[in-house]
Amino acid sequence: EVQLQASGGGLVQAGGSVRLSCTASGFTFDHYAIGWFRQAPGKEREGVSGIGISDRNTYYDDSVKGRFTISSDNAKNTVYLQMNSLKPEDTAVYYCAAGPNSGSYYNPYEYDYWGQGTLVTVSS
Repeated sequence: EVQLQASGGGLVQAGGSVRLSCTASGFTFDHYAIGWFRQAPGKEREGVSGIGISDRNTYYDDSVKGRFTISSDNAKNTVYLQMNSLKPEDTAVYYCAAGPNSGSYYNPYEYDYWGQGTLVTVSS
């Protein structure tokens, strides 16, 4: 059974940091890409960051470049999203997803499996 477990969300003040984790099981981790998406109330889901597990290629949306860093620990089947200099507009439910490494990390339709989401709230 494929499972993606996202964790690490919480309440943080603007300017603070949070690290999200996405732990995968039930599939060959290094054959996939892992993406992070977020959805704020009343808004569409948007791609935030992604990483190809085998080639370590990464993607960042312009809104998070220079503030967020994605990384993977293959031994733990886990991808991390380090989120620094957080802004109130980063408030959203963050989801991780797994799919074939097509390079289109920002496209939710490229992903086959989704985690349950973790809420990040940034207060001003």
